[in-house]
Formats: sequence, structure tokens, C-alpha cells
Amino acid sequence: MSAFPHARYLKGAHEPSQFVADTGVEVVFAGRSNSGKSSAINAITQRHGLAKTSKTPGQTQLINFFELEDGRRLVDLPGYGFAKVPRPLQAHWKGLLETYFKSRESLKALFLIMDARRPLGDQDWQMIEYSHSCGRAVHLLLTKADKLSRSAGASTLARVRREVEGRASAQLFSTPAKTGVEEARRALKRHLNSKEPSVGEPTLGEAGPTLETRGQ
Repeated sequence: MSAFPHARYLKGAHEPSQFVADTGVEVVFAGRSNSGKSSAINAITQRHGLAKTSKTPGQTQLINFFELEDGRRLVDLPGYGFAKVPRPLQAHWKGLLETYFKSRESLKALFLIMDARRPLGDQDWQMIEYSHSCGRAVHLLLTKADKLSRSAGASTLARVRREVEGRASAQLFSTPAKTGVEEARRALKRHLNSKEPSVGEPTLGEAGPTLETRGQ
């Protein structure tokens, strides 16, 4: 049985006016376009196809809102790292991201998805620092852990935890091997049950994460 049997897609937003009502609690998922974010969402929620997956990076173009339970939401951000789009569009996504993080009182945590073989890139750090400065918790999923040996995975996890100490928690994750799925699900439920306020007024750096916006 699904961990979230009533999970459903609510809407996608291209403008702040299209965000769902800022009530209840939500957790946002972000990551590079090839990090396995959609597969991770589907594995954690036990809902195949809840988030669209594709062999082509960049299928998420909007900020997509999903209701997991009454008053509990998962939000899927566009992937970043491969975009070759006009500067005006990049500026639009940067502004939309800032507005989302600064304005959503219901936002409690960021789940940042990154390939365990290439963790903590510059844009990953931007997301970690930005979310942390906004007062939101950060949890890192080091995906594709099945591509690493057990010792390499343990070494990578230890290094990442040292580097993000005080800013984020981290774990290994693999959708096909089901590594860390239950651990991630517990973390998601813990943050969805959080009552701590989340506020902040920072801004992203001049560049900000480059969001992927290719066709869906």
C-alpha cells in the first residue's frame, strides 16, 4: 500500500499568483536535471508516475504542487544545471524561486537531490546556503548510490556530512536498489509534521541556480 494513498497533482505554477494557497505544510524537492529527482519522489511516496520521469533531462518546467495528505504538500521545482535559455527566462525563474522561498510560510524543508558520484556542485551549494539562510531545513539525498561500491558510498556520505555539518542532513539513496527509501520517507513525514515557523529575507546570488526549462 502507498505511504500516501491519496496523493494527487494539484497544479503547476509559472507565476507566484498561480501558487496554491499558503496553508498547511509543504516540503520542496530540487536538484540537477539528471539527478533522479522524479524517480526519488515516486519511490518515497510509493506512487508510480506521481512525478513524471523521462530519459531526457528537464521535463519539469513549472513549480508543481502535489497534495500528499490533507494540508500536507510536496512541491517539485524545475531541475537545474543544463539550461541554455535566454537571459530573460533565466531571470524569470530566479525571481520565481526567490519569491517562492521567501513568501511561503507553509514551506518547512528542502530535499535536495544530487548524484552521489558528483555531489555538492556549485549550484547545489547555492541551494543549500539559500534554503538554510531562509530558515528552512535541508535534507540531501545522494542518489544513484547503487553505482558506487559500499565503501565508496560510505566514504562519500561521510565526506558530504562533514562538509554540510550544521547546514543539512544527508543520506545515501537509490531508487532501483531501494537504498534509503524508508529513511527518506521518515524524514519527509517528520518535516511534514513540523510546526516550526519558516521565515527569511535573503536573495539568491547574481547568477542563482540555472533552471532547466526545455520542453515537456
